[in-house]
Amino acid sequence: MKRWHKIVGGVLVLVVALGALAYSFRTDLILWGVKNRDLPAIAAETPQIEWQRGPASAEEPIGERPPNVVLILADDLGINDISTFGGGVAGGLVPTPNIDRIAAEGVNFTDGYAGNATCAPSRAMLMTGRYATSTGYEFTPTPAGMGRVVNSVSGDIRPDLPSGNYDSDADAQRPEYEDQGLPSEEITLAEMLAPAGYHSIHIGKWHMGVSPELDPLGQGFDETLTMSEGLYLPEDDPDVVNAKVDFDPIDRFLWASQRFAGTFNRSEPFAPGGYLTDWWTEESLRAIEANKNRPFFLYLGHWAPHTPLQATREDYEAVGDIQPHRLRVYAAMIRALDRSIGQILDKLEEEGLAENTLVIFSSDNGGAGYIGLPEVNAPYRGWKLTLFEGGVRVPFMMRWPAGLPAGRNVDQPVTHIDIFRTIAAITGAQLPDREIDGVDLLPMASGAGPIERKDDAIFWQSGGYWAVRAGDWKFQIDQFQGKSWLFNLADDPTEQVNLVDEQPEMAARLLSLLNEHHKDRKLLYPSTTLMPAMIDKTLADQYEEGDELIFWPN
Repeated sequence: MKRWHKIVGGVLVLVVALGALAYSFRTDLILWGVKNRDLPAIAAETPQIEWQRGPASAEEPIGERPPNVVLILADDLGINDISTFGGGVAGGLVPTPNIDRIAAEGVNFTDGYAGNATCAPSRAMLMTGRYATSTGYEFTPTPAGMGRVVNSVSGDIRPDLPSGNYDSDADAQRPEYEDQGLPSEEITLAEMLAPAGYHSIHIGKWHMGVSPELDPLGQGFDETLTMSEGLYLPEDDPDVVNAKVDFDPIDRFLWASQRFAGTFNRSEPFAPGGYLTDWWTEESLRAIEANKNRPFFLYLGHWAPHTPLQATREDYEAVGDIQPHRLRVYAAMIRALDRSIGQILDKLEEEGLAENTLVIFSSDNGGAGYIGLPEVNAPYRGWKLTLFEGGVRVPFMMRWPAGLPAGRNVDQPVTHIDIFRTIAAITGAQLPDREIDGVDLLPMASGAGPIERKDDAIFWQSGGYWAVRAGDWKFQIDQFQGKSWLFNLADDPTEQVNLVDEQPEMAARLLSLLNEHHKDRKLLYPSTTLMPAMIDKTLADQYEEGDELIFWPN
C-alpha cells in the first residue's frame, strides 16, 4: 500500500472514531451549544422598582368602591401538594396553612379544573374566558428548533420510551418565538377592567407572548415585573439548594438554557432582587401599598413549583430530612409558595383592604410527572401533559369577605375560563362584545343557585388529543394512537375503569360533543412535536410494554 493510502485510511479511521465519540456525547454537545449561545447581557444590579402610585388618600371608603382583585396562579402545583384536601407534599410533612386559609375563609371549588394540561394555553383561557378553539392559542410558544433539540436529548436519555416526533415543516410555519402568543385582538382581564377604573399590575410569569403587542403591557396591564428567564437563583448562589432531574430532557434543557433574569416595563434584563418566589412577593406587597387608595387588579403568576427545582437553604433546612433530595427541595419550594400567599393576605389585612378584595388562587395545570414524585396529584391518575384528572384537576378557591360566605365547599365542576365572567360580575366591569365561553360562578359561590353550562360540558384539547367532561361522565380520545377512554367520575373519580366498550352510546354522545366543539376551531399555528407521557408512572420509572400513555402535541 502506498504511503498516501495509509495516511488517508488513518484519517478516515480517526474521523469515524471521532464521529462515534461525538454521537455518544451528542446530548452533552447539544446542551453545551445551548448553554454557550450568544445572549444579551444581564445587568448585575437590581433596580429599585418604582410602582405607579394611586391617590394619597382614598376618594371613597373601601367598602363603597369596586372590589380589588388579586389573582394568584401557581405553576405545575399538584392537587396533593397542598393540605386543603387533607393531603400535602411529602405525606403532609409540609402543610400549607395560608393556601388553606383562602379556602377556609372563602369558597373552595373541590372540582376545580385548569383550562389545559400545560401552562400557556391554560393561562390564556384564564385571561380571556375563551377556549383555545375560540382564540387559536393552543400550544406553548417554543423557539425554532427547540422541538428537535428536546427530541434528540429525549432519545438519548430515555430510549425506553416510545419515540416522539418532530415536524420541521410545521416548525417552519410557526411565527418567530417573540410573535407566538395570545392574539392582541383578544380582550384580557386587564383590558376589561380598565374602563371600570382599575389599575392593573402583572408580576411574574406571563408566557403569552413577548413582543410589544403580546406582552403584559400590550395586553392591557399598566405595569409588569416579568420573568424573562427561568432560574429562581443563580445555580452557584450560596443560598440556593438545587435538585437536577437528569432523567428529564426538559430539565436538562432548562439548566442549560436558563439564567437568573427579569425585566420591568420592557427594561433591559437585570438580576432579580432575590429568590424569585420571595422577591415577587415583596414587590407584590409594595404594589398593593402603592395602589391601596384605588381599585386595582394584581395578577401574580408564580413560577413555583415548576422546574428547575431550586429552594432557599433556609426553606430546605426548615422542611426537615425528607427523601429523596428532589422531594425535599420541592417541599421547600411549596413552603415558600405558601408563605407568599400568607404575606399577601396579611398585607391586605394590614392596609384595611381584605374585606373588599377578591383573592383567587389556582394552578395553571396539575403536577408534573417528569419530576419523578409519584404523590403530587394523588389520588388521581395522570400528570401535566395528560388530560386525566391529575393533569387538569387543580386547587380553585376564592375569598371575598364582603360578598362570599366563608367555609363554603362547592362540588360542581368549574374551570379557568369561568374566572373572566365571574370577575366581571363581581366588579361590575362590562363584558367585551364577543363570545365568552366561561360562566359566572358568583351565584353558585354565594349560595344563590347552581350554574348552567351548555351541555353541562367542559372541554380540553391539544392537537389531536381531546377530552370532555359532561356531568359525571368524562371521555378522552388520543387520535395519534386511536385510543379512547370513558369514565364515570361519580363511581370512579380516579379514572381506573375504562368503560368505552361497555358504554358505546355514552362514548358516542361525548365524542359528538367534542366534534361539535371543534367544528369552527381556530388554530394560530401547528404543533411541531409529539411527546409520549406515561399515565400511571412518573418519568423516574422505566417504561414497559403495555404501560398506558398518551402523546402530547405542542
